[in-house]
Amino acid sequence: MIVRGSIMLTRLTVKNFALLSKLELEFGNRLNILSGETGAGKSIIVDCIMLLTGGRYDKTMLRYGENSGFVEGVFSIPEKLKGNFSDYLDDGEDELIIMRKFGADGKNEARVNGRSVTVTMLREISACLVDICGQNEHQSLANVSNHIRIVDYYARHNIDILLKKVSEQYTLLRNVTEKLNEIGDEKTRARNLDVYKFQLDEIERAKLKLGEEDELIALRKKFLGAERICSLLGEARSFLSGDADGASAVDLMVSAEKSVSSLAGYDGRYGEWAERLKSLAIEAEDLAESLADELESMDFSADELEAIEKRLDVIRNVTRKYGSYEAVMDARAELIGKIDEIENAEENYVCLTRQKNDVLRGLYSDCVALSEVRRAAAAELERSVVNELAELGMADSEFKVKFSEMPSFGMCEKMVSANGFDEAEFYLSPNAGQPLKPLVKIISGGELSRLMLALKVVSSSIDDTPTVVFDEIDTGISGKVGQEIAKKLARLSTKHQLLCVTHLPQIAAMADSHFFIDKYADSGQTFTRVVALDSRASVEEVARLSGGKDISSQASENAAQMKRWSENYKRSIVD
Repeated sequence: MIVRGSIMLTRLTVKNFALLSKLELEFGNRLNILSGETGAGKSIIVDCIMLLTGGRYDKTMLRYGENSGFVEGVFSIPEKLKGNFSDYLDDGEDELIIMRKFGADGKNEARVNGRSVTVTMLREISACLVDICGQNEHQSLANVSNHIRIVDYYARHNIDILLKKVSEQYTLLRNVTEKLNEIGDEKTRARNLDVYKFQLDEIERAKLKLGEEDELIALRKKFLGAERICSLLGEARSFLSGDADGASAVDLMVSAEKSVSSLAGYDGRYGEWAERLKSLAIEAEDLAESLADELESMDFSADELEAIEKRLDVIRNVTRKYGSYEAVMDARAELIGKIDEIENAEENYVCLTRQKNDVLRGLYSDCVALSEVRRAAAAELERSVVNELAELGMADSEFKVKFSEMPSFGMCEKMVSANGFDEAEFYLSPNAGQPLKPLVKIISGGELSRLMLALKVVSSSIDDTPTVVFDEIDTGISGKVGQEIAKKLARLSTKHQLLCVTHLPQIAAMADSHFFIDKYADSGQTFTRVVALDSRASVEEVARLSGGKDISSQASENAAQMKRWSENYKRSIVD
């Protein structure tokens, strides 16, 4: 029974998608039927929902002549499940609004409650909201690689922990194997050791010091300007000490100090000035001595300059290979680590080999356990599917899940993956007396539809996806089988909200909410419209599906009877 207030798609709003100009639909929480004439565009609604679930947008989806459009779906979220969508729901919100905007330039954007999301994020969100069963799913059954996934989905509540363990162990195995490969053989290790030691020796011999290059560059600059430096220093000293013609600056300041000092009796300021002149003279004399000392120390030889150039070459050769001083130090540390690793390779190899064997044993044990759970689940799936197929007009059918042979421990490493070492393929015998053959080789469109529905029905008890969309699940089916499909959809709708595109009157008669889709022309343009049908209009549509456009009174009566029977059946499975 559907729990009222569970997650469901309540409203779909569309603008400028394919032949839809503008549309707003409100869905019921049980079986929603979409029917209409051939070519009316019944699957357009499914395509809109696929966009909401992260489907690929193509600019041909935009209505011709328009620049932009959007699809918006509103999902009701009950209080108990709000925590699953806490990243998108604010306090007090109980709806998840998914919007996909698109334009003529091919660009599109996705939003969830106004927040921009990537298509990948949208797929993750919608995966727990909507499950679409259509032509893609038909194709997925024809792809053998998907069969093991179907088994895993059916058994997911029993294998989720095992699958996680296997995946973690497999990742660990790959990491350990990679480390072993890095150690390599003895010859390779010896060659690498020589290279690493050479590189380390080059760094060690350089004896780099932080800031040394800048200091040497400054010193070289001084050496290269030695002649001019000496000339100007000597000139400055001469001006201060008096070596040049005329009085020295120091003598002049001393004379000035004596002259101003004699005026001190007239004004106190003159005495202050005299003291300042005296200080200047002392400072000038001291500076002259410093200049003289500097001149005496200016002993720049060509050998010293050459030594600086050679040291700079050493520094630059090393930094050119590795980068800055910090990068050289990092490279040094890395080389020391690599050398240590190689010199201790034998010990490391033994340890890693032991670790790898331990991981392999654990991985193999978990894979065996996973295979056993899968096989048990597959046997249960086989029985359930056969029972469902019998009710769908395939009473003599046989369905099997055949697994690849379980490898020995010695073959585990070659055959294992993050998903274990199992491969599975569906086999079917649709008729009595026929041998089991691979599904992909023998199944017809109608048989495929029935098998897909059977798989969905048997999974419904453990499937927590609230909304399921069936796009022409009744392909290749008619008559009594159609009635059985209708009954199964009705039962499925007690646990899930269903949206079903159909052409069968038996299925349409089972509708709790019925929508009619047709196509019309207006002002030279073609439009698709969707109309919600009341009970009377629904009966007329069932009659049309039964006998075509010209509806006889008998067809109407048969349709009304079909609706009454359907209503009685739905009440019986609910009570």
